[in-house]
Amino acid sequence: MNLKFNSIFFSLILLLLFSCKSTSQITEKSIIPEVYTNIHEDEEGKFYIEKNEKKIYETISKPNYTLSNMKGSPKGTAKGIAFDFGISDFSGTLYFGFIPFKDSKHALPVYFKNPSTISKGKTNLNIKQLAGKYDMINWEINKKGTLGYRVVNNKGIILYDGIVSFNVTENGFEVATGIIEGPYVNLLTADGATISLETNFPTAAKITVNNKEYISKSSTHHEIKITELEADTEYQYSITVENNIQNYSFKTAHKPGVRKPFTFAYASDSRNGKGGGERNVYGTNFYIMKKIMALATQENVSFMQFSGDLINGYLSNIDEMNLQYANCKRAIEPFAHYFPVYTSMGNHESLNRVFIDENKDYIAVDRFPFKTESGEVIFANNFVNPTNGPISEDGAIYDPNKKQIDFPPYKENVFYYTYDNVAVVVMNSNYFYAPSTKQIPLTSGGLHAYIMDQQFTWVTETITKLENDSSIDHIFITEHTPFFPNGGHVGDDMWYNGNNIPRTWVAGKALDKGIIERRDQLLDLFVNKSKKVIAILTGDEHNYAKTEIGPNTNIYPEGYKPQKIKLSRTIYQINNGAAGAPYYAQEKTPWSDKATGFTTQNALVLFHVNAKNIKVEVVNPDTLEKFDGYKLR
Repeated sequence: MNLKFNSIFFSLILLLLFSCKSTSQITEKSIIPEVYTNIHEDEEGKFYIEKNEKKIYETISKPNYTLSNMKGSPKGTAKGIAFDFGISDFSGTLYFGFIPFKDSKHALPVYFKNPSTISKGKTNLNIKQLAGKYDMINWEINKKGTLGYRVVNNKGIILYDGIVSFNVTENGFEVATGIIEGPYVNLLTADGATISLETNFPTAAKITVNNKEYISKSSTHHEIKITELEADTEYQYSITVENNIQNYSFKTAHKPGVRKPFTFAYASDSRNGKGGGERNVYGTNFYIMKKIMALATQENVSFMQFSGDLINGYLSNIDEMNLQYANCKRAIEPFAHYFPVYTSMGNHESLNRVFIDENKDYIAVDRFPFKTESGEVIFANNFVNPTNGPISEDGAIYDPNKKQIDFPPYKENVFYYTYDNVAVVVMNSNYFYAPSTKQIPLTSGGLHAYIMDQQFTWVTETITKLENDSSIDHIFITEHTPFFPNGGHVGDDMWYNGNNIPRTWVAGKALDKGIIERRDQLLDLFVNKSKKVIAILTGDEHNYAKTEIGPNTNIYPEGYKPQKIKLSRTIYQINNGAAGAPYYAQEKTPWSDKATGFTTQNALVLFHVNAKNIKVEVVNPDTLEKFDGYKLR
């Protein structure tokens, strides 16, 4: 009896230990979020999807170019700087020239007449040839300088614009510690701002404003908060990194609710366009974005809102994504030294895990682990936005595990900010985004244009808060996708050709509300339950149009069966996805009679705010033609 009992007891202990060990191994090994379905991991750590009883493994593609490669690992030589792009078969051209910071408020490289040839992934930049009559920055006297360089492949495609500072030594030249990105003005307030920048080596950065010094910790990424300034006042600021100093300025915001006149700008969709040259600087339309920023500067804007599709995206490699973001930021950089550009996510900011089956069907989901590799996190790593948004979709009724983080973060991709008597509420309509719409029931994932429950709750609470804020007169809502598409995305956005069935799926289950039902909930909030929401700023469609949203707007398809809402007042959807992406023409919709000013011209929308009144101007930044204007309130 005892032997038998001991044998059984020992067997149970072994079974328990084995089970615990197996569970521990699975927990430690598996990084697949529970919000997905039908995604598995094999014994070698490779991910696959099961479809029609077959395993479809993740497609791992080598990126053509990455930010790490295109920086070129510059190193000093006897005559200048050597570049090694780390790609043995890479050939092309390196254009270079001094950046004359003292000559221009918006200093850009002035390229030298003789570029360097890139062969077998390497090239040598000869600084000595820039002596004498070509030394417009006095590097021979100062024994230092800063160069801009442009990497172009053998097909003439511009891949990257870089910056490198140098010192002159007894042995020739050395790469100096310096700013390679920025500085950018961010998070503007009535008493300060946050200045961000990147350096090539870890170091401390010092900013001097109003005779006060602000010093960052040693790092390559710097976000330096400036405080204790006077409202509505222009301040000069200088940035010191080692022996390099740059000088710029910014103007603090108005005090809340003083209702002084100011202007802000809006645009969206700057992913690369057609036509060659700077219209495609690997992922972004450099040409139009520089034009937009120059026009915004000329109009003396206080800030700019840019709502998605900054880059081509739809990538699976983080370093390649960072390259496209770097190009986007370089386009705005000469102007963003002086005023903030608030950015939000579009569908092209999508970073994915991709699975392609034997029929070449494309299946893609938001890249995981969400905490370190999701599209949301990589976006936040590249920009500096407010952090007053919701945490994530964790805690929602469809959260599969309330004890752990299951969803991507909303940090710096959903938020709001204010300036004087205006509030801008920024939503993410491509959260947890699964680009392969038809495959969403297979894998689960976010639907293009869908606003999930926790974000909806946050938006509701934020609108209520702003409605009760006596300093705010006007609320602008912005998200990448139109509520009422007019050309290019009638088949999706918040319409899907009038089909309410599409929706986000979580953990193998469709969410309760369809896309049109969720649209209506938002419309009810913005129109019926708010008096201050004045306009919805959207993009995605590469055109400009103003659409009236009100009691006389037909917002439903024929035979629509779910409950309908009635709109009690009129607001406007202002779509400006015309910042350089390939155009879309107008299509027929139930609300076509309410869409005015439609054009495929490149556009910048300017809002001139004067207390309770707002006038709108729409200008082509390339030709400076004004093609629409109206009083919004």
